[in-house]
Amino acid sequence: MEIPEDAVLLRIFISESRKWHYRPLYEAIVAKARDMHMSGATVLRGPMGYGKSARLHTAKILDLSMALPLVIEIVDSEEKINAFLPVVDKMISSGLVTLEKAKVIHYRGQHPNS
Repeated sequence: MEIPEDAVLLRIFISESRKWHYRPLYEAIVAKARDMHMSGATVLRGPMGYGKSARLHTAKILDLSMALPLVIEIVDSEEKINAFLPVVDKMISSGLVTLEKAKVIHYRGQHPNS
């Protein structure tokens, strides 16, 4: 799989408690990205955050939240990201989606003998 040097970074900010057809939303988004042959996806969990409601979610032991913030990042060509956006729009009922230009320096897989 190739990514052009001039690519787009898609970031999807959601809560880990969100579901899509009884499955964690982040899993459903990553699976759909894979089905659509996106170059790759990474899910990052935030130890603290808040969104539009301003309700603070934290991983502190005294205020343990099961709804920590997640960020899903996908870098691919603008064409492939734009084709994926309507899918994301149908899947998320709340959250934040951002796009930014990205310059791809390296996109390498592991060597088969590693």
